[in-house]
Amino acid sequence: MSDFDQMAIVVDWVDACRRGDLATLLDLYADDAELECTCNGTERYRGRSEIEAYWQPRLSAFSLAGFGLEEIHPASQGVDLEYSVAGALRIQASFRFSPDGKIRSTLCEPARQNAHHGCAC
Repeated sequence: MSDFDQMAIVVDWVDACRRGDLATLLDLYADDAELECTCNGTERYRGRSEIEAYWQPRLSAFSLAGFGLEEIHPASQGVDLEYSVAGALRIQASFRFSPDGKIRSTLCEPARQNAHHGCAC
């Protein structure tokens, strides 16, 4: 059992995304974290600078369009989240954590949605 609340970390992640707060978002990740996005092909980002390069152009657009928490639940080794952008575009993200309570890895992929909506994660 971990000494930190994984669900609370993901809620903090959602809140940082809603505010467009890149510094807070990056602080939630471990220094050697990995992010894999399969929304538009498979892209992998490793370490703070690559994750920052991934999130910087997306955060302001997401926060302006509206970033909503749709579902959140514990998973066998972390937390699974479904969020929406602009109330329609849905994205699934799976979070895994380091022993010190930082996000070790994130995998995002398109969630089930209307055919006319694409994924912008």
